[in-house]
Amino acid sequence: MRKWLCYILMITLVSTSTAAFAPVGATYAEEGPSAVKDEVNTIGTDYYVDATGGDDSHDGTSPARAWRSFEPVNAKTFGPGDRILLKAGEVWENQQLWPKGSGAEGAPIIIDMYGDPELGKPYIAINGNVPTPVYLEGTTWKKDYDKVGRTGAVVLMNQQYYEIRNLEISNDDDFEHDINVPGTERQVVRDGISISIHADLLKDGDDKVMNYFRISDNYIHDIDGVTTWQRMHYGGINFQVFGSKPYTAYEDDAYYFQDVRIENNHFYKTELHAIQFAFNWFDDLGNWEQDWIWSKNMYSRDVYIGHNYAESIGQGAIQLANTKNMTVEYNVVNGFLQRYDSISAGLYAWCSQDVVHQFNEVYGGTSAFYDGTAFDFEFTSRNVVYQYNYTHDNPAGWMAYMGRAAGNVARYNLSVNDNGVLIKNQLHVNWTPAYFVNNVFVYDGAIAEVHDEEIKSPMYFYNNIFYNYNTETPTTWARRVSGGIPGTQNMIFQNNAIYEASGLRGEHEPVDLYKITVDPQFVGDPTQYGTGLYEGTQSFKLKETSPLINQGRYVPQVGTVDYYGNPNYRDGGIDIGIHEVQIGSYAAPEDRVVYDYQPQLSYARPDNLLLSLNAEDVSVSHEAPGQDKKLLIDGDLDTRWQTSDRVPTVESPTSITFDLGSPQTFGRFVIRQQEPRIGDYELQYSADGNAWTTVRTGTLVNIRDYVLDFDNVKGRYFRLNVTSARARGSLPFNEVELYDRTPMAPRLDITKLEYSKSALDRNTSTKVFLEKNGNEFAGIKYKGADLREGVDYTVNNVRIDLTRSFLDSLKNGNHVLHFEFKPDKGKKSVPLKVDIRN
Repeated sequence: MRKWLCYILMITLVSTSTAAFAPVGATYAEEGPSAVKDEVNTIGTDYYVDATGGDDSHDGTSPARAWRSFEPVNAKTFGPGDRILLKAGEVWENQQLWPKGSGAEGAPIIIDMYGDPELGKPYIAINGNVPTPVYLEGTTWKKDYDKVGRTGAVVLMNQQYYEIRNLEISNDDDFEHDINVPGTERQVVRDGISISIHADLLKDGDDKVMNYFRISDNYIHDIDGVTTWQRMHYGGINFQVFGSKPYTAYEDDAYYFQDVRIENNHFYKTELHAIQFAFNWFDDLGNWEQDWIWSKNMYSRDVYIGHNYAESIGQGAIQLANTKNMTVEYNVVNGFLQRYDSISAGLYAWCSQDVVHQFNEVYGGTSAFYDGTAFDFEFTSRNVVYQYNYTHDNPAGWMAYMGRAAGNVARYNLSVNDNGVLIKNQLHVNWTPAYFVNNVFVYDGAIAEVHDEEIKSPMYFYNNIFYNYNTETPTTWARRVSGGIPGTQNMIFQNNAIYEASGLRGEHEPVDLYKITVDPQFVGDPTQYGTGLYEGTQSFKLKETSPLINQGRYVPQVGTVDYYGNPNYRDGGIDIGIHEVQIGSYAAPEDRVVYDYQPQLSYARPDNLLLSLNAEDVSVSHEAPGQDKKLLIDGDLDTRWQTSDRVPTVESPTSITFDLGSPQTFGRFVIRQQEPRIGDYELQYSADGNAWTTVRTGTLVNIRDYVLDFDNVKGRYFRLNVTSARARGSLPFNEVELYDRTPMAPRLDITKLEYSKSALDRNTSTKVFLEKNGNEFAGIKYKGADLREGVDYTVNNVRIDLTRSFLDSLKNGNHVLHFEFKPDKGKKSVPLKVDIRN
């Protein structure tokens, strides 16, 4: 009865969500049992299993000669084109299905059902009777590699070319009660379908790349587990790669999955995940961020995950790792982090490359201090895109942001009542800036925040709508403010709409020269919404009278269509938000140079960097064996250096000392940690290396990167003393930097500005930035006359915009403007060449 009730619920939920996808071009295949076709198998042999009418003494080659249990199935090595067919409506209790052998290209081994589909899917209920591959040794988690990968109701290991479809699967020893204890009390690792590569079992000459898997139309439920992290992922469908040796012991270009599709599956109440794809479990030698995956080319690749429905998931619903060329679309996550007390996100990829998440709906998360958001730009990922997704009612927030990434883009996403932190964390700097383009955020300003920590490297925000519907409380932009500087200072805003229903402006609202603060004029009430990518989001289109029409800025990250599938650039421009109003004619953007500039908001610039030394100029008190001190100061955030494993104290600190070669002036020290382990510290300088003066002391909290400023001092030697650590272990550093903070000469970010009077999006070429260097901007002169602020140009912090009316008034050709500054003494003029053309 329980099985049938779950099955009816499954059909209801999936058919309800199906209609939501159709208007935006989805071809959602409605889940439902469909027995294997009756055509003759001309490639391999069909084998039948009937839990009621079968007999294990049979040969299994017809329904009349079906096997009864999985024992003969698991003992047989199947070949290309063979099919293993389980009878519809039958139940196999306490039995694991692990057929041996592999298929071949064009002739996969198929696991499916046969018989009357009205009887329901064949049901494998293993009831928790699987080995546990993790154990505690003192306080350290260990793995038993003889048991890893054997924890599913269905298991494949070092096998390839398989299709698994139309099964019902569970793995729970007590359906009435969840396991409500931490892993330290009870170790449990359970999967629904476990597919793994055990590298240690592969011999010379064996395939080390596992090809072609199709996992579809399965109902996987009740995969129970503990409430805390046991150093092992598991879930409804689990692809993983593992071996007992360090990753350096395994060859490159091997040990990964290729050509995988996971689609049309329904997950209910699974731990940790609904889908966990391709996590790599080699010994990472402390490099837990696993950026060695791309250098060794161990990414799994060519993966499609689509049209899956996941509800009431214990931890993160869809967790993807170590994968490239992946598309994740039309998945619904309805409830995640439901029974797990630690961090994760609804749907995300980690240490992956070239991943597109699109047309997914994620809701029903829970509050969480760390992560807990619907999405996550995770560590060491490259070219990850979130687009056309709908998230709502996730109280931890919208997007976690870890850093150490390149090419991240989030565009045309809708977030409604993700009333936690919209952009959460950022634990490390990025390799390249991230872009947030044409997203809509609707939130309650009394409980939501834009950011909680410190944005460590540039994030560009173009054409987004921030809609705070709270009528009393304005937006909280930055939880963290240090020395009057908000943690959001590296968020670069241009052409955004920031609407406050209260009429009040939030403290530390970012500078945005072209921001719009009036009501955006949605077609419906933005507080009224529902589920469904299309049905639930109709309110967020713009009226034809909206002030946001054609007010966006062209950047390549915008793309070609809006959230609803409409072409962009109607009426010659781009609208702000997720909807391009379809009025006027279509005009594609012309080719142009897109100008992104991050103004330097401090005196610390590359030409003020002092630490460009050799390894012999650096001395340390405690260094781990085999380290290269040059990695401390090589300017590469992908490299690291670390100290020995010890506990620093005031009496015996861990010290790093720099010899600058001659007396230098400096006033800023930057620490970029691999892991945030420094506790108390002191910064000192010396003229002779014997007498030391302390310029700053303090305590670092759980953040990786720090900028530590002090009044400029002069000395030949500088050192960092770490006098306590947050946790025992080595202190790993990616980079340290020392800067002179003496104000620099006034200057502009460019020396020549080119302006086309006929450009569609002319405001992309009118901005000039001042280097904020201690010199006061005093105005602009043209042919000896002062330009008029507010008429000929506007000033916003370090951003100067020459107005279109002024530039249009100039004749075609070359002109020179003089930007005036008031330095400490006298007055200085900086020329800017202006080229006007049609």
